[in-house]
Amino acid sequence: MTNPFQRKFLLTFALTLGSSLAVLAQNDLKLWYDKPASNWNEALPIGNGRLAAMVFGNPSKELIQLNEETVWAGEPGNNVVEGLYPAITEMRSLIFQGKYKEAQELGLSKIPRQAAKDNNYGMQYQPVGNLFLSFPGHENADSYYRDLDIQNAVASVSYKVDGVTFRREVLASFPDDVIVVRLTADKARKINFHAVMNSPHKSWEASRKDGMMSLTGVSSSVDNKTGRVKFNALVHVKSEGGQSTFSKDTMKISGANSATLYISIGTNFVNYKDLSANAEARALSFIKKAGNKKYKNLKKAHTRQYRKYFDRMSFQLAGNQQTAKPTDQRVREFASGNDLGLVNLYFQFGRYLLISSSTPGSQPANLQGKWNDKISPPWDSKYTININTEMNYWPAEVTNLSEMHQPLFSMIKDLSVTGRESAQKMYRARGWVVHHNTDLWRITGPVDGAFYGMWPMGGAWLSQHIWQHFLYTGDKTFLKEYYPILKEAAVFYKDVLQEEPVNKWLVVAPSMSPENSHQGNVSMTAGTTMDNQLVFDVLSNAIRAAEFLKTDANFSDSLEVILSRIPPMQIGQHGQLQEWLQDLDRPNDKHRHISHLYGLYPSNQVSPFSNPQLFNAARTSLIFRGDKSTGWSMGWKVNWWARLLDGNKAYKLITDQLSPAPLATSGQDGG
Repeated sequence: MTNPFQRKFLLTFALTLGSSLAVLAQNDLKLWYDKPASNWNEALPIGNGRLAAMVFGNPSKELIQLNEETVWAGEPGNNVVEGLYPAITEMRSLIFQGKYKEAQELGLSKIPRQAAKDNNYGMQYQPVGNLFLSFPGHENADSYYRDLDIQNAVASVSYKVDGVTFRREVLASFPDDVIVVRLTADKARKINFHAVMNSPHKSWEASRKDGMMSLTGVSSSVDNKTGRVKFNALVHVKSEGGQSTFSKDTMKISGANSATLYISIGTNFVNYKDLSANAEARALSFIKKAGNKKYKNLKKAHTRQYRKYFDRMSFQLAGNQQTAKPTDQRVREFASGNDLGLVNLYFQFGRYLLISSSTPGSQPANLQGKWNDKISPPWDSKYTININTEMNYWPAEVTNLSEMHQPLFSMIKDLSVTGRESAQKMYRARGWVVHHNTDLWRITGPVDGAFYGMWPMGGAWLSQHIWQHFLYTGDKTFLKEYYPILKEAAVFYKDVLQEEPVNKWLVVAPSMSPENSHQGNVSMTAGTTMDNQLVFDVLSNAIRAAEFLKTDANFSDSLEVILSRIPPMQIGQHGQLQEWLQDLDRPNDKHRHISHLYGLYPSNQVSPFSNPQLFNAARTSLIFRGDKSTGWSMGWKVNWWARLLDGNKAYKLITDQLSPAPLATSGQDGG
C-alpha cells in the first residue's frame, strides 16, 4: 500500500511521462466557432481570479459582460436564527420517536422556506455591467472565426469586411489585474467604433472621467439586506492614429490603425465585515499600473504567468481528432463518434476555468465560477457547499493546481470564525459549523428553510480539502496553520452528536440527506449515511493531523471513543447502500443528489478490496438513480463509476455530459 507522498510521486511521474510522450497540437487546446454567441451559454469566459468577462464576438456589436468577484448583494452580517436551540432539542425528540413529519413542521415554523424579514438566506453574486463596442458597417462580415485559446488564456475574434481582416483579442491579465481588448485590422485607419457601458443594477451611472469611460454603481438589496458594495469600472483607450471623441457617456474612435482598451474594476470591499475601501481609487490604481504598457508586453507577461500553472500537465487520449470542426459541432456529434480529443479539451477546459476563477488572493470560485450576468442568478450564484463548491476544487490537487485551493482555504478560515456564532447560538456547542450555503459575507446559518437548510455539515465537507491538500503537498507549515480549524470542526461534532435510541449509535440530529426526502415529502431525520461518513472523516482527519503534529493526544483519544460509536454503512433490502439510518430507499428514486455515495468519492471509505459488499451496494444505488441528470450530478457520477472501476460506464456518462446544453431555465437536464 502506498502512502500519500508515494502516490503523489507516482502521479507526478505519470503526468511527466504523458507530457513527454504526447505534446498536444495547438488546435487541441482551443474552443472555436464559426459564428458569434447568440446567448450567454455560447459566449467565451476569460478571468484572472478577481476579474471575469464573457466575450460574445458579434462583428458589428461586441458585448463584453463584466464581473468583479466582490460585487454581491447585501451587506456584512451573519444569518444565525436566534432562539432556535429549544426547537432543535424538540426536533431531536420527535425524530427519535419516529415523528419525522412533525419534526419537519416544527423546523419550518422556525425556519420557513421564504426568509423571514429579520433573517436572510444568503446574498447573490452579481455582475458589474456591460461594455458594448459598436462597429458601423460590420453587419455583413464574412470569413468569421472566434476562439478561446485555453493554453494561453486569450479569446479572439476575426472576420472580413470589404476585403479588410479585423481581429480582436481579449484577455484578463494575471500580473496586471485588468481586462484588455486589442483591436487591429490589416489595413491602416480602419478601426472605427464607439463604446458605451451600462449595468443591470438599479443604481448606476455612466460618465466620462479624466479622459476615460466610467461606470459606477452599488450592488442590489435582497430580503432585509441593503446593497452596499460600491463598484467603479474604468475603460482607458489608447489608439494608434485616428481621433477619439466623447459625448456624455460614449467614446468614439475614428480612423485608427489599432486600439487597446484597458478595463479596470474596483470595489469598496476589504473583507466580509469591512467595506471601507475606495472603489474609484482602486480602479484607477490598476489603470495607472497597466495603461502605459504595450499590448505585446502585457500579453506576454499574462500568458507567461498563466502557463506557469496550466503547463504543469498535459493529457491525451488516442482516438479520432476532429479539431478541424467547430467545437459546437463536435459536441453535437460526440455521442455518435469517437472524438476523444474533445475529452482532452473538456479536461483541460476544467483546469482553465479553475485557474481563471480561483487564483491565490482571490475569492473562491462560486456556483457560476465568476461568470454571472444576472442580478438574481440561479441558486444566487453563491456557494452551495453540499456539493457544488467542493466539486469546483476536485481538480486542484490531482491536476497539479494546488495553489488554486488557497482562496477556498481562506474562506474556510473566515467560516471557522463566523461559524462559531451558529454553533453557539443554535446548538449550544463549541467549535464551528456552517450549513449548506454561504456567501461573500460568510453566513453560516440555515438557508432555504428547514426542509433544505437543517444540514449542519457544510463545514465538515469543506474541511476535507484542508486535509487533502496536506496529503498531496506534505506541507507541515500549512497543516500547523490550519490544524485549529480541523480541531474545532471535530469539537463541534463532539458536542452535538446524539445517542439514537435503537442501537445507541451517535448521530447528527436534526439533519437530512442533502435536498432529498424520505417517506413522502419529508427531509428531516437523523444519522444519514452521508452525515456519518463526514463525521468519520472529520474526526479521523483531526486525529491524524494531531498525530503528525505531535499534539493533543488526550483530545485524539476522546475522538477515537466517539469514532467507535458512529453508525456503520448499511446494506438495505434492495441490495443498495442505505441513504438513511433506516432502510427507506426507493429503487425508483432518481434524485440528482446521491449524497450517501460520498464515502465512495470524494472520500475513500468504500473499497472493492477491503469491503466488497459495500462496494457492490454503492454500485446498486448508482444504477437505481440512473444516468441522465443535471450537469454537475453527471459529473459526480463520472467519478463514481471511475471509483467503481468501470471505465466504459464513466465514458458513457461523459458522453451524456458532452451534449448541447439545454436552453430551458428549469428541470434536471444537463449538458
